[in-house]
Amino acid sequence: MFDFLQLRKEKGLTIEEYDLYKMYDRPESFRHNFLGVNEQRYYLDLLNPTKYYILARNKYLAHQTLVAAGLPMVTLYAYYDPEAGRACNDTIAHSPKELLQILESKGVSECVFKTTETSHGSNVLVVKFINYDDEMVTLHNGEEKKFSELLTGKPMIVEQCIHQTAQMEAINASSVNTVRFMTLLYPDGSVKIPATFIKIGRVGRCVDNAGAGGNVDACIDTETGIMQDAIRFDGWEHITEIDNHPDSNQPINGVQIENWQEICEKVKTFQQAFPFVKAAGWDIALTNQGPFIVEVNDMWDRTGQQFIHRGWRKEIRDCFLAWQRTETNNEFGRLNNELSNRKLKIIVAQP
Repeated sequence: MFDFLQLRKEKGLTIEEYDLYKMYDRPESFRHNFLGVNEQRYYLDLLNPTKYYILARNKYLAHQTLVAAGLPMVTLYAYYDPEAGRACNDTIAHSPKELLQILESKGVSECVFKTTETSHGSNVLVVKFINYDDEMVTLHNGEEKKFSELLTGKPMIVEQCIHQTAQMEAINASSVNTVRFMTLLYPDGSVKIPATFIKIGRVGRCVDNAGAGGNVDACIDTETGIMQDAIRFDGWEHITEIDNHPDSNQPINGVQIENWQEICEKVKTFQQAFPFVKAAGWDIALTNQGPFIVEVNDMWDRTGQQFIHRGWRKEIRDCFLAWQRTETNNEFGRLNNELSNRKLKIIVAQP
């Protein structure tokens, strides 16, 4: 209890973090550099201002913003919002009938449905076939449903399916296995990547998130692109170290991701084109056409520190301090200009 209270006082650590990450068994380097939710929120208030949070958290707005910046995204077929009123067009629908008509007009057969403001892979449905005559769909697992049953009453987007590289497909084919890139944008426009790890789904599941009932995760050496320290994550009390994927038996540890350096350089340009969020967590799908953005996170979770066996507090804090110094210098400059202008006005006003 004393140990926890010390970390609580020094870092704002929560009792949940202390317990889940087993801080009582961690080396001092991990304990010191672990970034908890309270300290993270303090840094991100500057790096990722809340006035911009909607641009990352709302999948429809994020998609439109990223596409407008020229970044690689899958095609957005439609946006469904039951509160959209009558302002409908060839992309926006407010009723199941209108949404079905939009998809049919675009010849959509397979697609992905996502609610716009959820995370951790919840409310994601992969549709493999749409029967427009019967208004029925076939899901990724072969289950058939009425089209109207896919709609939750909440806003949703309908996107093109992503087809990943053969390397990623071989590890697990039922999910798009994404790489999480942590990126930091500095005042001079440069970008650093403090951490990378991969999330891999299980056989028959269409998402790679642990929130869907378990997955596989592995650290990626940011310099080389080699996967290492793979684990089977079935909840905090059920973490198992593995070398191969438990379903496909494909090797994970020691395998280098293809075209890694080119992918890293491309992701850096993503961050430069999205300056609203200066500390971002990108979920990147690897395709034959290069890296595609699945989503960008402005308030990412802390779990990646478990996967990479180290904290990222120092890197986030360094970026925070760089922007803090810039803001301070800008404020001093503004005040000096204001004082100079006032002095000039006084001089000009004298007879």
